[in-house]
Amino acid sequence: MSRLLIKNGRLIEPSSGIDENRDVLIEDGRVAVIEPFIEAGDAEVFDAGGCIVAPGFIDIHVHLREPGIEHAETIETGARAAAAGGFTSVCCMPNTIPVNDSATVTSFIVERARRSAVVNVFPIGAITKGSEGEQLAEIGAMQEAGIVAISDDGRPVMNSRVMRRAMEYAASFGLTVIDHCEDLNLSMGGDIHEGIHSVRLGLRGIPGCSEDVMVARDIILSEATGAAIHIAHISTRNSIEMVRHARRLGIRVTSEVSPHHFALTDTDIHGYDSNFKMKPPLRAHIDKDAALQGIIDGVIDAIATDHAPHTGNMKMQEFERCPFGVTGLETAVGLTLKELVHPGKIELKRMVELFTIGPARVIGLDRGKLSVGGPGDVTVFSTSREWVFDVNQTESKSKNSPFHGHSFRGGPVATIVAGKTVWQAPAGVSA
Repeated sequence: MSRLLIKNGRLIEPSSGIDENRDVLIEDGRVAVIEPFIEAGDAEVFDAGGCIVAPGFIDIHVHLREPGIEHAETIETGARAAAAGGFTSVCCMPNTIPVNDSATVTSFIVERARRSAVVNVFPIGAITKGSEGEQLAEIGAMQEAGIVAISDDGRPVMNSRVMRRAMEYAASFGLTVIDHCEDLNLSMGGDIHEGIHSVRLGLRGIPGCSEDVMVARDIILSEATGAAIHIAHISTRNSIEMVRHARRLGIRVTSEVSPHHFALTDTDIHGYDSNFKMKPPLRAHIDKDAALQGIIDGVIDAIATDHAPHTGNMKMQEFERCPFGVTGLETAVGLTLKELVHPGKIELKRMVELFTIGPARVIGLDRGKLSVGGPGDVTVFSTSREWVFDVNQTESKSKNSPFHGHSFRGGPVATIVAGKTVWQAPAGVSA
């Protein structure tokens, strides 16, 4: 029997309301005891003194690139990056080669993750075949093979009739539709947010309304079908306000925000550094403020990284030619502490919610809690550990982050999956 005893930490467990010093004993991958003081002489002991002990963090929006784009990331390396970021579970998007639009591809991902990933990997299936927006993918077969949601992330379904049918099918299977909201006719050719800064840089703009009109459409379709929809990487003031209004009406809509959207704006783009090119683009200050307010008042359900690795030769092209996307798994916790907790915008309990029960509820995942008999997935983090993010030391295969060289106060200390410590802060680094 394997036993791990986590001692002396401050346990924050939002689902039960616990916020006090508790020890946690994990036996054979499951939580066995949670008490103020536990003795287990034969157990491996992890001293979490001075740290926060939380249910394992979940990221419901990552790109692991395998199969087909292994030069940028693999399930193995992406899982290692997740562990280094404090995540015990990740959900991977279907835009692989081939697209995850069948039980065959889903089964490959599930098996590869079982063999090589140090964290839990849950695949998200495509909405349409090849993510081409025309014919529905094999949703039922993919669910049987292991998908937890559906999305054509990055290639939004432009045909409203197809999207309505997808929602009807998803509702019948109890699956959430994860929605990349972008009207491609409005955003076509754009590089950064449309505004004064895009004019100054001479770059083509992506208007905020390209997101807003699709959010509005899919909220309407959700109400018509009864399907649960989730707005991925929401980034504009109007979109957030529409989600707020829809929730008041009882429509089944949730949303996530990515750390770069509450940490940066378009004015932070220096020169033509392609590490600041992502989709949705960095928005204006008014949009960032709206995202912060949505986090504070509960309109935002989860923080999700949209971890999108690209190799140097792809990303370091001219700004207009390089692909959209930045890595984010290893900086998410540090950015959340820096931008939200330390300035007093949210409390630690709310932060933990956004990384645990929030994302778990979005897709109906049986994770995000620490309770006796439940999975022994634990994130241990510090609010004071000082560290600097160096892309040259990343666990990811790619280095396309806008946060290289940024200093943080607080971040992951250890990541525990099924009672096994799969990542720990380097020796000598103080909590």
